[in-house]
Amino acid sequence: MSGELVPQRRDLRMSDADREAVVARLNSAVAEGRLTLSEFEQRVDGVLRSVTFGEVEPYVADLPAVEPAVAEVADVVELHSEAGELRRKGRWSVPRRLRVRGRAGSVHLDLREAVISHRVVEIELATQAGSTTIVLPAGATANVDGVRTTAGSARVKVPAVPEPGSTAPHVVITGSVAAGTLLVRYEYRFWRWRF
Repeated sequence: MSGELVPQRRDLRMSDADREAVVARLNSAVAEGRLTLSEFEQRVDGVLRSVTFGEVEPYVADLPAVEPAVAEVADVVELHSEAGELRRKGRWSVPRRLRVRGRAGSVHLDLREAVISHRVVEIELATQAGSTTIVLPAGATANVDGVRTTAGSARVKVPAVPEPGSTAPHVVITGSVAAGTLLVRYEYRFWRWRF
C-alpha cells in the first residue's frame, strides 16, 4: 500500500494535499471495515502531525492498494437546483469546496456517512426562497460567520470552533441566503418513552 502514497524518498516533506490523500485512504479503510473508528482517529492524528513521507508510512503500510477512482475527489463541485429538491445523502465524496445554487426549493446535504478527505470543507451558498439543511457527523464543527441573510435566517446547532487537537471535519459556510433558511445540525436523536 505505501508505494502508491509514499514515494521512494521518504525524507521528502509532505504537502497538505499529500496528507489529505492519506486521510482519504484511511477514511476508505474505515468504510471497508479494515479499521475501527478508534484506529482511524489515532492514525489520522498521526498523519496530520507527520512532516515527511517516512513518518506517515506506518499509518498506511498494512492497508491494501485502493482503486484510483476511489482516491480521486474533485477539488470544487457545483450543485444547482431551480424550484426543486437538491439532496445528498449516504456515502458520497465531499469536495474541498462545494458551491450550492438553489432557488425556490430545498437543499439537504447529509455529511454523516459521506467520505470527507479534507480537514476543512468550504461550502458557498447562493440560495433564494428555500430551505438549506446541512447535517454534520458527530464531532464536526461549522462556522457560518461568512453567511449573509436577507429576509431569512441562519441557525447553527453545532460548535463553531473545533476542540484543540480534534481531527473531526470543520465546515466553513459562506455566501448568501435570501428569503429562506439555513440550518446546520447534527443527527436528530429521538427519545423513546418506556412505560
